Amino acid sequence: MVEQDLPFFCAKDWLPPDGIRTALELLGWTFDQQGGSRDEAMSILRHATPAHPVLAGPVEMGLLPHHPGLGQPIGADHHVVVFGVEGDLILMHDPHGYPFATVPTEAFLTAWAADTVGYPVQPYTTRTNFRREREVDLVSALRESIPRAIELLDGPDSATSAERLAEMVESGLGRMQHKYLVEYQISGGAMRLSDAAFLFGSIGCTAAARVMERQARLIGSLQFPLVTGDTKTAAETLRVLGRTYTELRLALLQTAGITYGVPD
Repeated sequence: MVEQDLPFFCAKDWLPPDGIRTALELLGWTFDQQGGSRDEAMSILRHATPAHPVLAGPVEMGLLPHHPGLGQPIGADHHVVVFGVEGDLILMHDPHGYPFATVPTEAFLTAWAADTVGYPVQPYTTRTNFRREREVDLVSALRESIPRAIELLDGPDSATSAERLAEMVESGLGRMQHKYLVEYQISGGAMRLSDAAFLFGSIGCTAAARVMERQARLIGSLQFPLVTGDTKTAAETLRVLGRTYTELRLALLQTAGITYGVPD
Protein backbone atom coordinates (compact mmCIF):
# COMPACT_ATOMS: atom_id res chain seq x y z
CA MET A 1 0.00 0.00 0.00
CA VAL A 2 1.44 3.37 -1.00
CA GLU A 3 0.29 6.97 -0.71
CA GLN A 4 -3.49 7.47 -0.50
CA ASP A 5 -3.75 3.74 0.33
CA LEU A 6 -3.33 2.72 -3.31
CA PRO A 7 -2.70 -1.03 -3.61
CA PHE A 8 0.08 -2.56 -5.71
CA PHE A 9 0.66 -6.27 -6.28
CA CYS A 10 4.39 -6.05 -5.62
CA ALA A 11 6.75 -6.23 -2.66
CA LYS A 12 6.96 -3.30 -0.24
CA ASP A 13 10.64 -2.56 -0.90
CA TRP A 14 10.42 -2.99 -4.68
CA LEU A 15 10.22 -0.02 -7.05
CA PRO A 16 9.99 -0.02 -10.85
CA PRO A 17 13.47 1.51 -11.37
CA ASP A 18 14.93 -1.32 -9.25
CA GLY A 19 13.04 -3.85 -11.34
CA ILE A 20 14.36 -2.51 -14.63
CA ARG A 21 17.98 -2.52 -13.49
CA THR A 22 17.77 -5.87 -11.68
CA ALA A 23 16.11 -7.67 -14.59
CA LEU A 24 18.64 -6.40 -17.11
CA GLU A 25 21.62 -7.14 -14.85
CA LEU A 26 20.36 -10.70 -14.32
CA LEU A 27 20.23 -11.09 -18.10
CA GLY A 28 23.77 -9.73 -18.49
CA TRP A 29 22.89 -6.25 -19.74
CA THR A 30 23.72 -2.75 -18.54
CA PHE A 31 22.86 0.81 -19.63
CA ASP A 32 23.55 4.48 -18.98
CA GLN A 33 21.05 6.37 -16.85
CA GLN A 34 20.61 10.11 -16.56
CA GLY A 35 17.96 12.43 -15.14
CA GLY A 36 17.12 15.80 -13.68
CA SER A 37 17.74 18.18 -16.56
CA ARG A 38 14.99 18.97 -19.07
CA ASP A 39 17.39 20.38 -21.68
CA GLU A 40 19.84 17.47 -21.43
CA ALA A 41 16.97 14.99 -21.65
CA MET A 42 15.64 16.61 -24.83
CA SER A 43 19.13 16.56 -26.33
CA ILE A 44 19.29 12.82 -25.67
CA LEU A 45 15.87 12.27 -27.26
CA ARG A 46 16.90 14.20 -30.36
CA HIS A 47 19.71 11.67 -30.89
CA ALA A 48 17.38 8.70 -30.54
CA THR A 49 16.91 6.41 -33.55
CA PRO A 50 15.09 3.12 -34.13
CA ALA A 51 18.46 1.35 -33.83
CA HIS A 52 19.44 3.32 -30.71
CA PRO A 53 16.23 4.17 -28.84
CA VAL A 54 15.83 5.80 -25.44
CA LEU A 55 13.81 4.31 -22.58
CA ALA A 56 12.11 7.40 -21.10
CA GLY A 57 10.37 7.33 -17.78
CA PRO A 58 8.72 7.23 -15.49
CA VAL A 59 6.16 9.51 -17.07
CA GLU A 60 2.73 10.35 -15.63
CA MET A 61 0.41 8.15 -17.71
CA GLY A 62 -2.60 10.36 -17.05
CA LEU A 63 -0.91 13.31 -18.76
CA LEU A 64 -0.03 11.50 -21.99
CA PRO A 65 -2.51 13.06 -24.44
CA HIS A 66 -2.71 10.03 -26.74
CA HIS A 67 -4.31 8.00 -23.91
CA PRO A 68 -8.09 8.39 -24.28
CA GLY A 69 -10.24 9.46 -21.37
CA LEU A 70 -7.51 10.61 -19.00
CA GLY A 71 -6.12 14.15 -19.30
CA GLN A 72 -5.24 14.51 -15.63
CA PRO A 73 -2.65 13.05 -13.25
CA ILE A 74 -3.64 9.68 -11.84
CA GLY A 75 -0.36 8.81 -10.10
CA ALA A 76 0.42 6.07 -12.63
CA ASP A 77 4.07 5.66 -13.56
CA HIS A 78 4.79 4.54 -17.11
CA HIS A 79 7.76 4.06 -19.45
CA VAL A 80 7.95 4.51 -23.21
CA VAL A 81 10.57 3.80 -25.90
CA VAL A 82 11.45 6.96 -27.83
CA PHE A 83 12.96 6.37 -31.26
CA GLY A 84 13.10 9.91 -32.61
CA VAL A 85 11.92 13.51 -32.62
CA GLU A 86 10.34 15.13 -35.68
CA GLY A 87 9.66 18.84 -35.39
CA ASP A 88 7.45 19.28 -32.32
CA LEU A 89 6.57 15.60 -32.02
CA ILE A 90 8.08 12.82 -29.92
CA LEU A 91 8.06 9.49 -31.81
CA MET A 92 7.67 6.51 -29.52
CA HIS A 93 6.44 3.01 -28.87
CA ASP A 94 4.07 2.93 -25.90
CA PRO A 95 3.83 -0.58 -24.35
CA HIS A 96 0.32 0.24 -23.15
CA GLY A 97 -0.80 -0.72 -26.65
CA TYR A 98 0.22 2.23 -28.83
CA PRO A 99 3.13 1.44 -31.19
CA PHE A 100 4.45 4.32 -33.32
CA ALA A 101 2.61 6.88 -31.21
CA THR A 102 3.34 10.61 -31.49
CA VAL A 103 3.00 13.19 -28.71
CA PRO A 104 3.69 16.95 -28.78
CA THR A 105 7.00 17.74 -27.08
CA GLU A 106 5.60 20.10 -24.44
CA ALA A 107 2.89 17.65 -23.42
CA PHE A 108 5.44 14.86 -23.19
CA LEU A 109 7.77 16.98 -21.05
CA THR A 110 4.91 17.81 -18.68
CA ALA A 111 4.17 14.12 -18.20
CA TRP A 112 7.90 13.35 -17.96
CA ALA A 113 8.38 15.68 -14.98
CA ALA A 114 6.87 12.74 -13.05
CA ASP A 115 6.04 14.87 -10.01
CA THR A 116 2.81 12.97 -9.35
CA VAL A 117 4.36 9.49 -9.41
CA GLY A 118 3.90 7.68 -6.10
CA TYR A 119 7.60 7.12 -5.38
CA PRO A 120 10.68 9.40 -5.47
CA VAL A 121 12.22 9.72 -8.94
CA GLN A 122 14.31 12.18 -10.88
CA PRO A 123 12.38 14.02 -13.58
CA TYR A 124 13.31 13.42 -17.22
CA THR A 125 15.04 10.10 -16.55
CA THR A 126 16.59 8.42 -19.59
CA ARG A 127 18.17 5.00 -20.07
CA THR A 128 20.38 4.65 -23.12
CA ASN A 129 23.32 2.73 -24.59
CA PHE A 130 21.95 -0.70 -23.70
CA ARG A 131 24.76 -3.23 -24.04
CA ARG A 132 25.47 -6.83 -23.15
CA GLU A 133 28.29 -7.40 -20.66
CA ARG A 134 28.01 -11.18 -20.38
CA GLU A 135 26.11 -14.04 -21.94
CA VAL A 136 23.43 -15.35 -19.60
CA ASP A 137 20.84 -17.99 -20.43
CA LEU A 138 17.29 -17.57 -19.17
CA VAL A 139 17.47 -20.54 -16.79
CA SER A 140 20.52 -19.07 -15.02
CA ALA A 141 18.97 -15.60 -14.83
CA LEU A 142 15.78 -16.96 -13.27
CA ARG A 143 17.67 -19.02 -10.72
CA GLU A 144 19.88 -16.06 -9.83
CA SER A 145 16.74 -14.01 -9.16
CA ILE A 146 15.52 -16.31 -6.37
CA PRO A 147 17.59 -14.92 -3.43
CA ARG A 148 16.33 -11.39 -4.12
CA ALA A 149 12.76 -12.69 -4.40
CA ILE A 150 13.11 -14.34 -0.99
CA GLU A 151 14.37 -11.06 0.51
CA LEU A 152 11.39 -9.18 -0.93
CA LEU A 153 9.00 -11.70 0.63
CA ASP A 154 10.52 -11.36 4.11
CA GLY A 155 8.17 -10.32 6.89
CA PRO A 156 4.38 -10.06 7.16
CA ASP A 157 3.92 -6.99 4.94
CA SER A 158 2.17 -8.75 2.04
CA ALA A 159 -0.32 -10.53 4.30
CA THR A 160 -0.89 -7.32 6.29
CA SER A 161 -1.52 -5.33 3.11
CA ALA A 162 -3.94 -7.98 1.81
CA GLU A 163 -5.92 -7.77 5.07
CA ARG A 164 -5.86 -3.97 4.93
CA LEU A 165 -7.19 -4.02 1.37
CA ALA A 166 -9.90 -6.52 2.34
CA GLU A 167 -11.04 -4.15 5.09
CA MET A 168 -11.02 -1.23 2.64
CA VAL A 169 -13.14 -3.20 0.19
CA GLU A 170 -15.64 -3.98 2.95
CA SER A 171 -15.86 -0.37 4.12
CA GLY A 172 -15.96 1.07 0.59
CA LEU A 173 -13.12 1.90 -1.78
CA GLY A 174 -12.49 5.46 -2.87
CA ARG A 175 -13.03 6.30 -6.53
CA MET A 176 -9.32 6.34 -7.36
CA GLN A 177 -8.66 3.15 -5.38
CA HIS A 178 -11.43 1.31 -7.23
CA LYS A 179 -10.40 2.72 -10.62
CA TYR A 180 -6.76 1.77 -10.12
CA LEU A 181 -7.67 -1.79 -9.14
CA VAL A 182 -10.19 -2.61 -11.85
CA GLU A 183 -8.47 -0.73 -14.69
CA TYR A 184 -4.86 -1.67 -14.04
CA GLN A 185 -3.66 -3.43 -10.91
CA ILE A 186 -5.76 -6.60 -11.07
CA SER A 187 -4.97 -7.32 -14.70
CA GLY A 188 -1.31 -6.38 -14.26
CA GLY A 189 -0.88 -8.39 -11.06
CA ALA A 190 -2.54 -11.50 -12.49
CA MET A 191 -0.55 -11.30 -15.72
CA ARG A 192 2.82 -10.90 -13.96
CA LEU A 193 2.15 -13.88 -11.71
CA SER A 194 0.91 -16.00 -14.61
CA ASP A 195 4.09 -15.21 -16.56
CA ALA A 196 6.23 -15.93 -13.50
CA ALA A 197 4.46 -19.25 -12.91
CA PHE A 198 5.15 -20.32 -16.48
CA LEU A 199 8.81 -19.25 -16.37
CA PHE A 200 9.61 -20.84 -13.00
CA GLY A 201 7.73 -23.99 -13.97
CA SER A 202 9.80 -24.21 -17.15
CA ILE A 203 13.04 -24.40 -15.12
CA GLY A 204 11.76 -27.03 -12.70
CA CYS A 205 10.70 -24.78 -9.80
CA THR A 206 7.34 -26.50 -9.70
CA ALA A 207 6.35 -25.79 -6.08
CA ALA A 208 6.89 -22.05 -6.46
CA ALA A 209 5.19 -22.09 -9.86
CA ARG A 210 2.09 -23.73 -8.39
CA VAL A 211 1.82 -21.04 -5.72
CA MET A 212 2.27 -18.28 -8.31
CA GLU A 213 -0.40 -19.77 -10.55
CA ARG A 214 -2.80 -19.94 -7.60
CA GLN A 215 -2.01 -16.30 -6.78
CA ALA A 216 -2.65 -15.32 -10.40
CA ARG A 217 -6.03 -17.05 -10.31
CA LEU A 218 -6.98 -15.37 -7.03
CA ILE A 219 -6.01 -11.90 -8.21
CA GLY A 220 -7.65 -12.36 -11.60
CA SER A 221 -10.87 -13.54 -9.93
CA LEU A 222 -11.15 -10.18 -8.11
CA GLN A 223 -12.11 -8.33 -11.30
CA PHE A 224 -15.76 -9.41 -11.55
CA PRO A 225 -16.77 -8.99 -7.89
CA LEU A 226 -15.08 -5.60 -7.63
CA VAL A 227 -16.71 -4.29 -10.82
CA THR A 228 -20.14 -5.61 -9.79
CA GLY A 229 -19.94 -4.55 -6.15
CA ASP A 230 -19.69 -8.02 -4.58
CA THR A 231 -17.50 -6.79 -1.74
CA LYS A 232 -17.99 -9.93 0.37
CA THR A 233 -16.45 -12.22 -2.28
CA ALA A 234 -13.65 -9.77 -3.05
CA ALA A 235 -12.68 -9.41 0.63
CA GLU A 236 -12.70 -13.18 1.16
CA THR A 237 -10.49 -13.65 -1.90
CA LEU A 238 -7.99 -11.06 -0.65
CA ARG A 239 -7.73 -12.79 2.72
CA VAL A 240 -7.01 -16.12 1.02
CA LEU A 241 -4.43 -14.36 -1.16
CA GLY A 242 -2.70 -12.91 1.91
CA ARG A 243 -1.87 -16.40 3.19
CA THR A 244 -0.15 -17.41 -0.04
CA TYR A 245 2.86 -15.11 0.31
CA THR A 246 4.38 -17.17 3.13
CA GLU A 247 3.75 -20.27 1.00
CA LEU A 248 5.60 -18.67 -1.91
CA ARG A 249 8.58 -17.71 0.24
CA LEU A 250 8.83 -21.25 1.61
CA ALA A 251 8.64 -22.72 -1.88
CA LEU A 252 11.41 -20.43 -3.09
CA LEU A 253 13.56 -21.30 -0.07
CA GLN A 254 13.14 -24.99 -0.89
CA THR A 255 14.08 -24.28 -4.50
CA ALA A 256 17.20 -22.45 -3.31
CA GLY A 257 18.12 -25.45 -1.14
CA ILE A 258 17.65 -23.63 2.17
CA THR A 259 16.16 -25.39 5.17
CA TYR A 260 13.52 -23.27 6.81
CA GLY A 261 11.03 -24.05 9.54
CA VAL A 262 7.37 -23.25 9.06
CA PRO A 263 6.46 -20.19 11.20
CA ASP A 264 3.86 -20.43 13.95
